[in-house]
Amino acid sequence: MGSTKTVAYFFDPDVGNFHYGQGHPMKPHRLALTHSLVLHYGLYKRMQVYRPYRATVHDMCRFHSEDYIDFLQRVTPQNVQNFTKSLQQFNVGDDCPVFPGLFNFCSMYTGATLEGAVKLNNNICDIAVNWAGGLHHAKKFEASGFCYVNDIVIGILELLKYHPRVLYVDIDIHHGDGVQEAFYLTDRVMTVSFHKYGNHFFPGTGDMYEVGAEGGKYYSLNVPLKDGIDDHNYRQLFNPIMQQVVEFFRPTCIVLQCGADSLGCDRLGCFNLSVKGHGECVSFMKGFNLPLLVLGGGGYTVRNVARCWTHETALLLDEEVNNELPYNEYFEYFSPDFTLHPDTSTRIENCNTKGYLEQIRQTINDNLKSLSHAPSVQMHDIPPDLFSLEVVEEPDPDIRESVQDQDNRIEPANEYYDGDKDQDRDNDLDV
Repeated sequence: MGSTKTVAYFFDPDVGNFHYGQGHPMKPHRLALTHSLVLHYGLYKRMQVYRPYRATVHDMCRFHSEDYIDFLQRVTPQNVQNFTKSLQQFNVGDDCPVFPGLFNFCSMYTGATLEGAVKLNNNICDIAVNWAGGLHHAKKFEASGFCYVNDIVIGILELLKYHPRVLYVDIDIHHGDGVQEAFYLTDRVMTVSFHKYGNHFFPGTGDMYEVGAEGGKYYSLNVPLKDGIDDHNYRQLFNPIMQQVVEFFRPTCIVLQCGADSLGCDRLGCFNLSVKGHGECVSFMKGFNLPLLVLGGGGYTVRNVARCWTHETALLLDEEVNNELPYNEYFEYFSPDFTLHPDTSTRIENCNTKGYLEQIRQTINDNLKSLSHAPSVQMHDIPPDLFSLEVVEEPDPDIRESVQDQDNRIEPANEYYDGDKDQDRDNDLDV
């Protein structure tokens, strides 16, 4: 069964080659594993596949301070000793190290989120997917929690050009603090975060009583959870809360951060969700039939991150895929079972008692009732898009195309060859 929705998928072939440093839990290589599974399952055939736009300094400064972005652009492992004061000022160091190509990495994942937002605004797709994005901890003036540029905030700012109300939903195990902070005073963005809270768990924010302030009061919603929550308990909270939020807030667009560190067996996590349970949240949000921007986020057991995001790509496409993984260049990563849905259960006790979950439900219910109504927004002239998406004339065959023009074209359906003889086009295509 194929999707009736148009899905745009963004992937830069270079994004998986960055390295935070030896021993660092954040591994961009997980994006290469994810993309490989998406290709070998044949899911690319059902999507518009784009090599994304690269975000500029100007794009990043729509949220971040110029001093901070200028620092990110200039600092390198070779000259880092010249920036001692700036490293401290911008919180760059241990958790957020300076690594080769840092600014290019930020430019890639932020540009993909931004282009996804523009394509949604222009009705070019119904769902936009950027697994490299979702870096929700970055703040206006500083890096935080492995995140340097907050692509989510920048993407939402783009969506707000066309959409009066944007709903942000975060299922990473860590609180979506950077996004909440950015929109804490406005009623045009509602932020909802489901996360582990307590025992000094990073970032230490996100209790039930952080609800927004001034014009944004009650437009921040937090669901603080304890260790060991399982699929059943998570579903019992997630579905009714999100149903209520959508009914009360009436968003015109949804941004969903799908951090995979909420899975059981995550290197930095302490929840007990399965790949299927995590994916149920994605399916539930897709079911509202609103424009949807789907992003990655945390996730530190690389093989399970790739499984999770591949499964969720298939769900967004309404495609059923085999539990047995297709052979691919990273096949050995998925031993010993080589399946899409491994057992991710752990021995961590579920500390979320029935009484505690009921207390959360009741508090959130009370907060939602305090929302008088969905805010109406007087829309003025729409600012120009980040880049033009006008249909251009066919290029002159006698003039060499620029790389940017080549990248702007959608990959043809026959770009990847599926036959045993990989480059034997006659075997795969009608010519």
